Amino acid sequence: MLDDSKPIFIQIKEQLEDSILNGSIQIGERVPSTNEFAQHHKINPATAGKGINQLVDEGILFKKRGVGMFVTETALEILLDKRKQQFFDAYIIPLKQEASKLHIPKEEIIRMLKEEE
Repeated sequence: MLDDSKPIFIQIKEQLEDSILNGSIQIGERVPSTNEFAQHHKINPATAGKGINQLVDEGILFKKRGVGMFVTETALEILLDKRKQQFFDAYIIPLKQEASKLHIPKEEIIRMLKEEE
């Protein structure tokens, strides 16, 4: 389901990334076309194409002329690396900054994380 929280083409891109990460779309598998996305979400095909083309630029999808877009052999590795970096930037850095302000040592953060398990 698309929403207004971010641009639609980014949401299309992230949906495909999530499907690859969770295994619902496999390496080598064909992904829905821009027209299929457009029809399903009732959006302009150019909008869907923008998200899909970014995945091609990132080496996650490749085009077979006249057949469609497919998941590359290295897609999962690329996505995991990218998402881990995003996780680090969005969560670990702010966590360390806040812990520093509160004078929480690294060992206590580790203990807190283990407690949560």
